[in-house]
Amino acid sequence: MAETPAETPVDSSQAPAGQISAEEVEEALKNVIDPELGVNIVDLGLLYGSKWAEDGALVLDMTLTTAACPLQDVIEDQCAANLDTLVDEWRVNWVWMPPWGPDRITEDGRDQMRALGFNI
Repeated sequence: MAETPAETPVDSSQAPAGQISAEEVEEALKNVIDPELGVNIVDLGLLYGSKWAEDGALVLDMTLTTAACPLQDVIEDQCAANLDTLVDEWRVNWVWMPPWGPDRITEDGRDQMRALGFNI
């Protein structure tokens, strides 16, 4: 079994030279919209965290609203469109524990969902 490169949490002081900060990562990912709910993945709480691997890649710990979500590729493609010009290399580490729940939605996300007609 191949070893996973060691990873450290992303923050402005730990980002490799020339790479974006954690705040810039989140801001870029706010452009990634869940195709079913119409709200960005950050405010939905689908982004569990991000870190830099020893190989210099940005690793996104993400989940989906359900493990059987058929739109995983769409979300990854949107991440690529928003990150490819900002970081040299990145990848998604899909996380299923703890499972996603509506309690992870930010207040901004709740406002966005209400504007779309969801009762939340």
